[in-house]
Amino acid sequence: MRGMEPIGEKEIRASFINCSKGEASRIKLPPGTVAWDDLDFLAWTDPGAPLRALLVVPGADGPVGMVLRRPEARRVTAMRSSMCQVCLTDHAGSGVALFVAPLAGASGRNGNTVGQYICADLACSLYLRGKRQPKMRLIRREETLSLQERIDRALTNLAAFTDRVAAG
Repeated sequence: MRGMEPIGEKEIRASFINCSKGEASRIKLPPGTVAWDDLDFLAWTDPGAPLRALLVVPGADGPVGMVLRRPEARRVTAMRSSMCQVCLTDHAGSGVALFVAPLAGASGRNGNTVGQYICADLACSLYLRGKRQPKMRLIRREETLSLQERIDRALTNLAAFTDRVAAG
């Protein structure tokens, strides 16, 4: 099962649809080596701006990147559970966060945004592959879908989000 095709810095920076070219040029790229085979999309928190997350999704015409705002950390009770809207992984406590993206174009410059509940650590690909487990004691729901079908579903969910951002 092959993951996302590797992409370089120039392609990553050119992919962003909801920020200026200047902003894209200042984004700090993911630290360390990227394990492309384990990823269906590239997502990371900007080490220079911890409330900014970046997401690059494969698209029909090349990668589509988005700048996201992540919520500030807050205390959450372990009793609450949430589900990621991308990979459909159940998490306890603060395992899911609302990421907000400015819309592309003039609408985004006017402050309009859309949001999506996503795994707070942005590791949906690893949860799908069973390489990371959510920090919870709930019983994990068994799915009848194959890994490829779950990946396709996650990418479809992400494409719907990127389409909403791109539509401005």
